[in-house]
Amino acid sequence: MNKNHKEIWHNCLNVIHDNLPEVTFNTWFKPIIPEKLDGNVLTINVPSQFFYEFLEEHYIDLLKKVLKKELGSNAKLKYSIVIDNSNFTNSKVLYPGNNGANLSNPSMKVPLKNNDPIHPDILPGIKKVHVDSHLNNNYCFDNLVVGKCNNIAVAAGKMIGSQPGNNPYNPMFIWGKSGMGKTHLAQAVGIEVKENFGEKKIVLYVSARRFEMQFTNAARKNTRNDFLHFYQMVDVLIIDDVHEFAGKPGTQDTFFHIFNHLHQSGKQLILTSDRAPSELKGLDDRLISRFKWALTTELQGPDFETRVAILNKKAEKEGIETSSEIINYIAENITGSIRELEGALISLLAYATLMKEDITFEFAQSKIDRLAQKPKKEITIKHIQKVVCNYFNITQEALQSRNRKREIVQTRQIAMYFAKKFTKYSLSTIGAEIGGKNHATVLYADKVIKDQLSYDKNLQSQIEDIEKRIETYK
Repeated sequence: MNKNHKEIWHNCLNVIHDNLPEVTFNTWFKPIIPEKLDGNVLTINVPSQFFYEFLEEHYIDLLKKVLKKELGSNAKLKYSIVIDNSNFTNSKVLYPGNNGANLSNPSMKVPLKNNDPIHPDILPGIKKVHVDSHLNNNYCFDNLVVGKCNNIAVAAGKMIGSQPGNNPYNPMFIWGKSGMGKTHLAQAVGIEVKENFGEKKIVLYVSARRFEMQFTNAARKNTRNDFLHFYQMVDVLIIDDVHEFAGKPGTQDTFFHIFNHLHQSGKQLILTSDRAPSELKGLDDRLISRFKWALTTELQGPDFETRVAILNKKAEKEGIETSSEIINYIAENITGSIRELEGALISLLAYATLMKEDITFEFAQSKIDRLAQKPKKEITIKHIQKVVCNYFNITQEALQSRNRKREIVQTRQIAMYFAKKFTKYSLSTIGAEIGGKNHATVLYADKVIKDQLSYDKNLQSQIEDIEKRIETYK
């Protein structure tokens, strides 16, 4: 008696089930539905293109073996991906191992049921369609001062806002030091899309750290499919601080597939980072290569004229009455980030309010001079490595190597200790920057140095000396 497609697939699943962990089987094989058997060709229905790509990348060898066992050496497998949108149904046939070459139109949507709100932390992606974009309306183009430091990026952002996905700037990669306006610009693009297209375009802003938290929660609750389906619905995805993905291979792998799906589907991606793609550490090469596809634009510190314009706009928004002389003095003396510049103006207002004094030029001068004496440069992991290596007369190449000599290991541990102390980077980022290590290595290094400091007077002296050199960084 000839077996039908359901029996064939049932037999295949029995073998697959015996060879995989229960969670893996439930996530990647239980949702598959057998559609038909035509000779030695079995067609199965999978929920999404990402699902197909994941099977092809991770389980194609297993699929081939079980199919040959059931259908013989000439067995073939076809994938059917159903697109359901407003009662329209279509299917695409994909062959194992061809990386989607027969997929003529990879733009796919999962079934949408109603218009109830959706929240990325819940991620019931296949059931709901209204998305909270998590955009701050204050971060719009109207509140963004344009100058030489950002004019190219702003022009590109406005084009994206009018033609998301259908423009030369997809993806867009915005990078620069902290406080230069990356988040403001990225969100301004999202707000522009919302204003131009309303509910026709799903826009989502999410930090890399929040994305990672969502993915971790979805994996723990075994709702990864909902997580993936949710992100596949998005038309404009804004990921802030992608450097935070460093040292998190599971999150990177998932984002890689989401990135591919959205990009191939003509959806818009906007990414921000504190450094250029070529300088990212602890990220998979295939992710970095895709970041390099992007329009890569750096946001630099504003020049004097732009600083004055930023201060005037901030004063107007906050209702601060002050003279052009005071504005110019602040702009001349606070030359770091936009955040530092605006903070100086707000600090001046706070001082005046608390002390019940008018903001005269003399009052402003005394307060701004005090603020301007603060270090203007952020202490970076790179700087810490340089100081520590110079102190111990060890090359940075040796520090980054796999060398296990005691003096190099201790130098590496000291660099990690100071990086944890002086920077706000995650442990994974610190480890990736210093020798390509993971977060556990950084935690261990920090503990080792702290333990030794409790009894080793020589190390105490060295740490104090190195700390002074790091803190006098100009």
